[in-house]
Formats: sequence, C-alpha cells, structure tokens
Amino acid sequence: MPPSALLTDLYQLTMAFAYWKSGKETDEAVFHLFFRNAPFGGGYAIAAGLEDAIRYLETLRFEPDDLGYLASLRGNDGAPLFPADFLEHLKDFRFTCDVDAVPEGTVVFAQEPLLRVRGPILQGQVVETALLNVVNFQTLIATKAARVVYAAKGDAVADFGLRRAQGPDGGLSAARAAYIGGIESTSNVLAGARYGMPVKGTHAHSWVMSFDSELESFEAYAAALPNNALLLVDTYDTLQGVRNAIAVAARLRQRGHELIGIRLDSGDLAWLSIEARRMLDEAGFAGAVIAASNDLDEHLITSLKDQGAQDQSLGCRYASRDRIRPAGARRRLQTRRDPTCRRGVGAQGQGVGAGVEDDDARHPQRAAFQRAGRGSRRHDLRRAPADRRRSDD
Repeated sequence: MPPSALLTDLYQLTMAFAYWKSGKETDEAVFHLFFRNAPFGGGYAIAAGLEDAIRYLETLRFEPDDLGYLASLRGNDGAPLFPADFLEHLKDFRFTCDVDAVPEGTVVFAQEPLLRVRGPILQGQVVETALLNVVNFQTLIATKAARVVYAAKGDAVADFGLRRAQGPDGGLSAARAAYIGGIESTSNVLAGARYGMPVKGTHAHSWVMSFDSELESFEAYAAALPNNALLLVDTYDTLQGVRNAIAVAARLRQRGHELIGIRLDSGDLAWLSIEARRMLDEAGFAGAVIAASNDLDEHLITSLKDQGAQDQSLGCRYASRDRIRPAGARRRLQTRRDPTCRRGVGAQGQGVGAGVEDDDARHPQRAAFQRAGRGSRRHDLRRAPADRRRSDD
C-alpha cells in the first residue's frame, strides 16, 4: 500500500480540521474496526492486513506535495478549504495512538473488533479510511482462501489471481492475504519476492499453440525445464493431451527426470481427472499430480470432491471481481476509553483486541476453522520488529 497521507476520504481531513479548529484534536477516542455480517454467506472471517496497516501507520507523514495539494482545495466561496496554519500543523503530524489487533490468520466473527485505535481523535479520524481499505480487502481475500482450502480437504491450493486482480497493488495484497488464508503457493512473482511465498507456474495454452503440434510443444518445454514439467493438456483433445504428456514423461525419465504432472483447465474436470489418473497410473506415473484450474471456488471444489475427482492441486483466483463481494467492514467510535476492554495489548503486546474474548466455547466452530488459516506474530505498534515478513507460528 502506498504510504501516502492522502490515501483517505476528504471528509476525514475536513473533520480533522474542525477538531483542530474547535480545540478537540487531542480528545481521546477509541475506534473499533469490525464487520456486521460475515462474507460469502458464511459464519466467520480470517483476519488479515495488519502488517500492511502497521507499515502505513509507522510511515504516515504529510509530505510537501501532499500539503501543496491540500492548499489548492477551495470551498464554495472560493477561499482555501484548509488555512495555512492548519496545514503547518499537519506538517508535523505523527501517528502516536495505541493500536491493538487480533493476529493475522485469526478466525473472527461478526461484531468482534479486528483492530482498535485509541488516542487523539484527530489522528484516529485521519487513518480510518486507509485502515478500513487495507483490513477489509485482505480479510475478504483471506476468508475466501480459507473457505477454498477447507473445501480442498488437504489438496494443495495455489493463487492464480494476478491477471484478474484490481490493479497491481490489489494483486500483491490479495496474494499475501490468500497465503494467510492457507494457500500453499502463488503465480505472482513479486509476491514471492516480497513476502517469501513459494511461486509456481509452468506454461499456458499459448505456448502449445505456438508449435505445430501439442506433442512438439511438450517436448520443447520438457527439454528447456526438465525440473519444472507440469504440462497443460487441454488445449485441443484433453485425453490425447494426457497421452502426449505420458510420452514426454517416459523420455524425461530416461534422462533422469520425472514429470511433475498435468493440468486440466476446461471440460468435465471430475471425469477427466479420473480418466487421466487411470492413464497415468497404468503408464507407471502414479507419482504425477493432476492439477485443476478454471475459476474454481469452494463450491466447485466441493462438487469435484463429491464426484470423486482425482485432482491433487487446485489453482484458484481470489481477486476476481466476479467472485468477490465487499465484506462490509465498519468502524465504531467511542470518545472515551473502552470500558468493555478485558485484555488490552498495550505496550507489552499481550492479549487480544478490545472486547475480543479468547473463548472457543463462545464460538465452538472457531477451533475447527482456525486450522485453515496461517497465523502470524501479534503486532504492537511500539514493539513491532524491523523485519515484518510474515512467518508461520
């Protein structure tokens, strides 16, 4: 996420000015970020986005260009919207609020705070929009990924969503959030480099179509990358594609390499996987995996499982707008310390967010779904380590 103070709604800044003008800018307030209804018609969500949110808060500054833009804004009388003395005040803006949050990868439920900001009301108001943007989107993607991983019942799930993501940043944050949700790898090379995620990928239909025959394309790919040969077999006739893959697999074995497997991207994925599994096993390639892709979600994956599909690896997209709907994250403001807070993170980084009870008995489904997510270290803004690359606990 670009660390810009202008990543906000204008009304956050007009309220900030009004707080400053009326002498209320240092009044203590508490903002809670939560959702009213779980996404996808489900009963839970997977918290994500905290690391990016903390990075934003730590680096938040109003740069000269930001202040110059704000100085150019006008009210309906043509006068500057923000006076020069307020912009001078913003020049020294630093975020000093306390931030409490549940760890990324935590299963959360409706009306439970994912994140709490406590401190001067002006600061909490300025950061509200950016925090909603980051946590809402990444929690949405992590939740979708967890639902897919749960439906896959142990099969490997990979993120193929970059090409359909909502812009470069959307593709990057979606890959990270999907990894928190439980996927095993991504096609997104930048996400792999930035977050330490495993990257996977072989070839597309266009590779096959660039050769005179499918068999020739398979042979050329296997010759170039004998240690990364997972062949896409459905460009023309899928079962003939499997036969061609088996022929290439035999030649690879003669040269001391093994075919990773094949990928199915169209047609009756359940039936084709069953037939492909039989053909591979009979040819002596029982270790070759069968990967499936093509807009798979948790519902399609459940259907494939019910039909006895033999797919062992699943490629899914998480940032495609035809699959994702907003999670409906909200913020709640209290203008005093939260009296319901039982266990605050505070300076020592202990406990969980305000009003969030660490009680599986309250939500018996929490423990079952917790295993689907990948947890990361709990964050406290004042104690966060310099290297925040996500790591599994």
